[in-house]
Amino acid sequence: MTRANDFDILISGGGIAGLTAAAAFGSAGFTVQCVDPMPPVTERDAEGSDLRTTAFLQPARGLLDEAGLWARLDQHAAPLQIMRIVDAGGDIPEPRIVKDFNASDISDQPFGWNLPNWLLRREMVARLGEMDNVDLRLGTATTSLFTRTNEARVTLSDGSMTRARLVIAADGRNSPMRAAAGIDVHTTRYGQKALAFAVTHPIPHENVSTEIHRSGGPFTLVPLPDYQGKPSSALVWMERGPRAKDLFEMDVPAFEAEMTNRSCSLFGPLTLASRRTIWPIISQSAERLYGERLALVAEAAHVVPPIGAQGLNMSLGDMRILLDLAKASPATLGDQTMLETYHKKRFTEVKLRVKGIDMLNRASMVETRALRDARAMGLNALYSLAPVRKTLMQMGLGVR
Repeated sequence: MTRANDFDILISGGGIAGLTAAAAFGSAGFTVQCVDPMPPVTERDAEGSDLRTTAFLQPARGLLDEAGLWARLDQHAAPLQIMRIVDAGGDIPEPRIVKDFNASDISDQPFGWNLPNWLLRREMVARLGEMDNVDLRLGTATTSLFTRTNEARVTLSDGSMTRARLVIAADGRNSPMRAAAGIDVHTTRYGQKALAFAVTHPIPHENVSTEIHRSGGPFTLVPLPDYQGKPSSALVWMERGPRAKDLFEMDVPAFEAEMTNRSCSLFGPLTLASRRTIWPIISQSAERLYGERLALVAEAAHVVPPIGAQGLNMSLGDMRILLDLAKASPATLGDQTMLETYHKKRFTEVKLRVKGIDMLNRASMVETRALRDARAMGLNALYSLAPVRKTLMQMGLGVR
């Protein structure tokens, strides 16, 4: 019979959300095991590296501080002072409405800080390596879940078994732990894909995140530190599936011409500064955020299109609530009352944000001229009302 290892918490999933959770709960004094079937790729240009970026919004910084992560990340982060929305939905790809949302209108700090995902993994793994109460098992998967009222038992792919008071499912949109608990999800498919890569450009970004709307989906440039002496941005380009596939397979000179045109040449000619990656776009939400001795977080709980830096920041909102509940009453970690409270505190907000981002994405996809004109008028109207503009910025930060 396999001997079980005992931990307060087992985290299924070693992506950015899972690694953050391991650091946060470990820093709070809990014993943690974090497992993931894939070792993380922690170099920018290595095969399989995640070239997407994450913008940590203001509320996330406190959690990263508590987890001992921010001190490692601060020097690599590009601040996001201004969120610029550009409507280029006219007959030709040129800006017809440009609106700036400046963090100084609501705060003395930037909206957030942008970091490459591959670098986040590198620094998070290094932080966990310093922690004696965290067992990081990369290259190991969860294979089964058995729960009782007082504990969970999880079998791992290396043949070992872990007993834990709480299992945190941070194992993605196809979460094995969610499936094992029999929790259903509602999924919306848009027929879109997102291209993610890095670019350099002659005109500096000046810490402005620029989201350009035309059709097919948003085209978003997010500031990065200079790369090889040139201003650099992370670019997420959402398009309908066939168009995205064509762009992904296009030769580099043609692709650079296409993306410069789609950018309305706001930063001058764009130069590809990494390989291209491509990702399917869906919305997804779990019917509930918990099972017996199990909490769903991050993409196991909710998936949204990459608009407004909401995805991982919603995930960190999950962890904030879970961590506060765990610290408030360590003796009841993972019990029914704790998990029901977590669900009640998060479920309605998650549902509203998933729906709101769904609506924004549908608006960004519109093809017909009349609907594109209506989108532009809506942007103008929202921006022109100062109280509405302020509320939108606060909601975007997750502080309302």
